[in-house]
Amino acid sequence: MTLTPDPFFFGYGSLVNRATHDFPRASKARVRGWARVWRGTSLRKVAYLSATEAPGVEIEGLIAAVPGADWAALDARERAYARHPLAMVSHYHDEPLSIMIYKVEPHHVSTEADHPILLSYLDTVVQGFLREFGEAGVARFFETTSGWEVGLLDDRDAPRYPRAQPVSARERGMVDAVLREIGV
Repeated sequence: MTLTPDPFFFGYGSLVNRATHDFPRASKARVRGWARVWRGTSLRKVAYLSATEAPGVEIEGLIAAVPGADWAALDARERAYARHPLAMVSHYHDEPLSIMIYKVEPHHVSTEADHPILLSYLDTVVQGFLREFGEAGVARFFETTSGWEVGLLDDRDAPRYPRAQPVSARERGMVDAVLREIGV
């Protein structure tokens, strides 16, 4: 009997922060042909970070295994998204992998103006990028992410993001400095 290897997901936002999940075999990866975008949806009044096809763009993230192809918990976490197979992924595993990326489904996208980015969510994402890719990785995150015009909701004192992580003054300052620099 041949065992089928576990499938993997490519996390490009909060899933880069290992403190937000316990999926095994997590490692750094890069995917070509995709970027990140903040999206408003009909599901809630705050923005989701989504992936979008973007020829010529490469983003960093984390891949991790989904043991036994049991997607239920991850699909519940990513309920506004659908899984899409990835073809051009650079990773450090020796064997070929089946890797999926989550993307907000078009029927969930809302163009209403009131879908701000939760700062507790952004802080958690940036903390993950800082830990995995350093300050240069944080800069690349901001460079390959669009949709900042949705604005911000400062919920740092009472985080609304369910997987918010405690962040240091340095991490918070880094986020604030980049937001000022890009005019958000």
